[in-house]
Amino acid sequence: MTGDDKNQLGGLWSSTERTCIHLLQYTTTTKARLLQIHAFILRNSLYKNKNILAKFITTCSSLAAKRFTTSSEDATNLIRHTHKLFDHMPDEHDTFVSNTMMRAHLGIHQYDECLSLYMELRRKGNFKPDGYTFLTLAKLCTSTLDARRSQQVHNHVVKEGFVHNMFVATSLVDMYAKLGQMNCAQKLFDEMPERSQVSWTALVSGYAKCGEIDNARMFFNQMPKKDTPAFNAMIDAYVKVGDMTQASILFNEMLDKNVVSWTSMIDGFCNHGDVDTARTLFNTMPQKNLVSWNSMIKGYHQNKQPNEALKLFQELQSEPSLEPDNVTIVSVLPAIADLGALDLGKCVHEFVMRKKMNRGSNICTALIDMYAKCGEFIKAREVFQSWNVKETATWNALIHGFAVNGFGKEALDVFLEMCKNGVNPNEVTMICVLSACNHSGMVEEGMKWFKRMEEFGVAQTIEHFGCMIDLLGRAGCLDEAEKLMDDMPFKVNEIILSSFLSACGYVKDAERGERILRKTHGKEYWNDGNYITLRNLYASEKRWVDVEEVKEMMRSKKARKEVGCSSVIEGGEVWGFASGGGDRLHPEWVSIKFNVGDVIGSYEKRIFY
Repeated sequence: MTGDDKNQLGGLWSSTERTCIHLLQYTTTTKARLLQIHAFILRNSLYKNKNILAKFITTCSSLAAKRFTTSSEDATNLIRHTHKLFDHMPDEHDTFVSNTMMRAHLGIHQYDECLSLYMELRRKGNFKPDGYTFLTLAKLCTSTLDARRSQQVHNHVVKEGFVHNMFVATSLVDMYAKLGQMNCAQKLFDEMPERSQVSWTALVSGYAKCGEIDNARMFFNQMPKKDTPAFNAMIDAYVKVGDMTQASILFNEMLDKNVVSWTSMIDGFCNHGDVDTARTLFNTMPQKNLVSWNSMIKGYHQNKQPNEALKLFQELQSEPSLEPDNVTIVSVLPAIADLGALDLGKCVHEFVMRKKMNRGSNICTALIDMYAKCGEFIKAREVFQSWNVKETATWNALIHGFAVNGFGKEALDVFLEMCKNGVNPNEVTMICVLSACNHSGMVEEGMKWFKRMEEFGVAQTIEHFGCMIDLLGRAGCLDEAEKLMDDMPFKVNEIILSSFLSACGYVKDAERGERILRKTHGKEYWNDGNYITLRNLYASEKRWVDVEEVKEMMRSKKARKEVGCSSVIEGGEVWGFASGGGDRLHPEWVSIKFNVGDVIGSYEKRIFY
């Protein structure tokens, strides 16, 4: 800082300058307030004070960043206004103010404007970039994931003599690591004469993010001092590959765990199917944020415990400092759909509209899916039509909603409307279309769209073949279904085998079912449902010896048919009831069982098996 700068920061500031900096620092700032301060600066010629100018840019940038999440146009106008003031400053080559202006553009994702400003300053010849300049440019390359631009920035760093600046070199290591260019990152790291803890963490995090766990662990072990971000990077890497043993070892070694550490472990155990351990960690967390709650809610849904997901969602609503966001809504709506809790779904929808969370297509998709699974396909269509932003997934949800409710023609109408609007179908779209044909028994329509998939640039996957085999099987076209199964370029999987066996059950063709099992070596795919189907097939032909043989196999494998489950909402909670009494889902199940009488009890026993 020059002597003039020190004077400006000291007692030689005028009362007008001190008033201006006070307004910028301590006054609650709005756009209107900033325009008033701008007028004050111009009227008193304060734009000659570069510290005031930099502070004004920083304040505008902060307000623009807040506005950017809700209105990018407001944010852009604010930064454009700020740039006009920057253009009129007397010392247009001042590095400090120029860096501040570049960061203002970067703060609202104006990457081209940020780079253009730097290049324009360089062309004028008198601008001298410093370490902060290159920190900003490295962050720009990281945000845009632009490998070519990152090489250009690196070249400028070398040319200006900052390659041995530890902070700049660390930012370049981090830049290359986040771009996945670990060879460049490690080469630069090896050439650093001095490294900080941040330098080590950047390299470890880069290898961990790229899935190179062995290299990440090697450098992690070599770190002179391991910090929390490095631990978190390693834990996240182990979580992603499903190695919860190593993740737990590192987690237990940590002395300073933060909310990211705990949440990563919760995610890992949920993804691993150990939701009880995840909940124990969640309860043990010294501090929870919204991400932690969302992870646990999503984990319950992933592990087919929608009731627990809803209970946790209700607990979250009682937290005074937290409010559900888009991720929360998208996580809880599938749980509501699984339970058929329509009233709760409507409450969530009302919450979304009240909080004006209707900007993202993911919420629209989740709402459509929820209404459709609850049988409210008309409401699903209303949500679809009311939403401004519609992506492919949104169209898919509506098509699937009509399909599962047996409205195949309506589903195909939506599909044709989608194509007419220029939205390209994807693999999921075609599965929804074939599913619509399947649920409505439209064999010819299904065959037509199955054959035309190539026209949309969608490759036929095993899921599409499975839909067609199921469609043909349900229609009783077992010869065609078997031929398609033989001709498809995929090995028969468990789902396709189950579908075909079910089709054999419809027409009571036990011989064909046995042949397919022998042809596909079906025992490796046998599941509980296949046992039931085969047993029923033998029973339909009164092959009692074979029936007993299948029953014996079921007993030895401890196989059982998945029980039916229904739910009711009472006292603001969702209660589930399973047929057969196999699951004691309600705390008063004993009283309920004896009050409903022996007739219902005997009926439950019949449908259980």
